[in-house]
This record gives sequence, structure tokens and C-alpha cells, in this order.
Amino acid sequence: MDRDCSTSTSSRNTSPSGRAGSRNTSPSRQKVVKTKPRGLDEETAAAAAANFGKVVHSDVQMEDSIWAMLPEDLLNEILARVPPFMIFRLRSVCKRWNSILQDTSFLKFHSQVPSHGPCLLTFSKNSQNFHCSVFSLPLKSWYKIPFNFLPNWAFWLVGSSSGLACFAGIDGLAFRTMVCNPLTQSWRTLPSMHYNQQRQLIMVVDRLDKSFKVIATSDVYGDRTLPTEVYDSKPNKWSLHQIMPAVNLCSSKMAYCDSRLYLETLSPLGLMMYRLDTGDWEHIPAKFPRSLLDGYLVAGTQKRLFLVGRIGLYSTLQSMRIWELDHVKVAWVEISRMPPKYFRALLRLSAERFECFGQDNLICFTSWNQGKCLLYDVDKKAWSWIAGYAFQSYNSQVCFYEPRFDVSIY
Repeated sequence: MDRDCSTSTSSRNTSPSGRAGSRNTSPSRQKVVKTKPRGLDEETAAAAAANFGKVVHSDVQMEDSIWAMLPEDLLNEILARVPPFMIFRLRSVCKRWNSILQDTSFLKFHSQVPSHGPCLLTFSKNSQNFHCSVFSLPLKSWYKIPFNFLPNWAFWLVGSSSGLACFAGIDGLAFRTMVCNPLTQSWRTLPSMHYNQQRQLIMVVDRLDKSFKVIATSDVYGDRTLPTEVYDSKPNKWSLHQIMPAVNLCSSKMAYCDSRLYLETLSPLGLMMYRLDTGDWEHIPAKFPRSLLDGYLVAGTQKRLFLVGRIGLYSTLQSMRIWELDHVKVAWVEISRMPPKYFRALLRLSAERFECFGQDNLICFTSWNQGKCLLYDVDKKAWSWIAGYAFQSYNSQVCFYEPRFDVSIY
């Protein structure tokens, strides 16, 4: 997925137009102007987000009749490049723009433009309302998304993939699985599983095939004799597959990359891998690093699989580290360590809980008590805080999210 955060760039004007006109070459009268190279850095992105929506008084009078006659294709091509979260504001301009999300021509243009980039989606539910906020990493801003289109069931966030979000819960009578597109506000419930009870779920979207799948494994504390079930949106049904071999799982957290699903196991020690193409389980004897206190599997791009966790027995000696699986040697190789200042700010206590999840070589850390969110870019080897996370994430579930209008729930 084309998900690249904004990078700082420096530019220098060396064109002849920049030197047009008369030049005063006298050193005594030459004026020195200090300049700062400006690219799409943090200041520029923040200023752009802050100024969006402000009225700009132009000296040029814009003729309404000209803009009203703008060709449909040109209008759709322009709107397709508008940040997705701004479309909600633009829909109130006129009836024509209000129906833009149902316009197949607009969706076609939108599918051809580069992705907006990675975002963080926070979801919470109280007795009456749903609350959903999205943090755009490229724009470095929070946006509210209306989320009252979902039924008032007791459900939780499973995860997100390529513009779709997956939820699971109880509708009062039975276990249900739902998928929705938060931007288009469309949703539907999936058919019931063959063994319809609470399971560990993960959703994956195939944009080329215009389909998605939901994989249901056995729960850590549930019935481990249940067969693996896979839902395919093409035939709109669940299929039964091999039962996971008898293992002791470390965690219910799963990671999916390169058409493979991974879980951590204590006995036998290593990983359990499920191949989506064959429907078979396989054990990988990759031993965990010594003194690992808690580990999370995180999927990267292509075949990259990361292990994130704390090392150390005492609070003063603990550190957060990141390993990558060497598929050839079947061993974990350390690739990074969290700087001590970030570790102390994220986790004040040695027994404090944290969550970790990732997407496209981005790893996100959240602390339950501190209300902080830390982002690590594996490719750039850069650490950064997510501003405003404490206010947006109170009692919330969080996952990575890619905003897209053109991804269907069918």
C-alpha cells in the first residue's frame, strides 16, 4: 500500500526566473536575506492542517457560473485528491457534492490516486453512543468520524485492513461479526460460522481481487478443538479447515503477513503458522530471546515479521527491543531498541501494561495508564509521539487504518 509519511525536504531556487530583473552587485548596498528551506516538513503540515477551512480573501473574483459548469470528470478528479476526512465537510456544499460517495466515476478516480497514508483509528462505546477518531500521520491531525450508523450491540474492534474495519460481539442472542467502511458509513453482518461462538478473528483485504477474508482461530482460553474457519466475501460463506495442533499459546495476539497467520506458542516453543492458501497449520521452532517478559508479533511489509517486547528482570534494567524473524535461520535478530527516555515516559512502572501493533513497517506502542502513544518507523529508524492521544483514546481500542472510499463491504 502506498503509505509514506511526509518527509522533510529542502529546496533551493536556482531557476533563471529567480534572478530576473536588475541586479545590484555592489557589496556595500547588497541586501542579505536569511531564508529557511521549506519542504513538507512538520511545520508545513501542521500549518496546512491548522489553516484548512479558514476563509481566504482573494483579490481575484471567482465567477460562480464558471465553477458551476466545471466538467464532471474534472470535478471528480479534483475531489479524489482531497484528504478523505475533508469530504465530510465538502458534502454540505450542495446536493451534487453530497451524493459524491455514491458516484461510480468519483470512486474510480479515487481508486487511482495514491493512498492518503497511514492513520490511527480509535474506537470506544458507552451505553448510548459510539466514538471514533482518526489521527492522520501525513497531516498530523485528529478527525472525528460519525459512527452511530452501527447497531447498538455489545461489540468490540477486531482490526482494520485497506479501508475496512471489522467488529465482533453479541447482538443479544448470538455471536456476530460485522464489517464496515467508516468513510462511506456502510456496514453488514457476516453469515454465522459453522461453530458460532466467540473466536479470535483477523481480517485481510485483497484490493486487486476486490474481496476480503476473515480468519477465525481457537481462543486462548476457549475450546481449542474448534476447526479453523475462513470467511470469503466472494462466495459469502465460511469454510472449515484444519484444527490447530495442540499447543500452549503465549498470547491471543496474531500477525498476518505474506498470506500467513502467526501466533506465539510456549509449548512447543516458537510460532504456529497458518497458510491461508492451503489451510494448513505448521510449527516454526523459533526460540524467543532470553528474559523476554512480554512479546507482541507485528507484521511488516512483504515477508517481514517483527517481535516486540520487554527484556529484563528488574525495572531499572528493563528495555524495549524489536527483533525480526530470519526465515532462513529460523531465529530472531535484534534490529532496534527503544531509547531510555521514551521507555521511561511510556512505562513508568515495571509491571505496567502496554499494547503494540503495526502495519507497513510502522510499530505503535500505547500505554494503558499513561495515555501515551509512541510510533516507530522501522525503515527510517525514527521515534515520535502521537500528539493528543490521551484525550482521544480514553477507554478506546486502537488500530492502524487506511481511509478509502472505494473499498466495498461486499
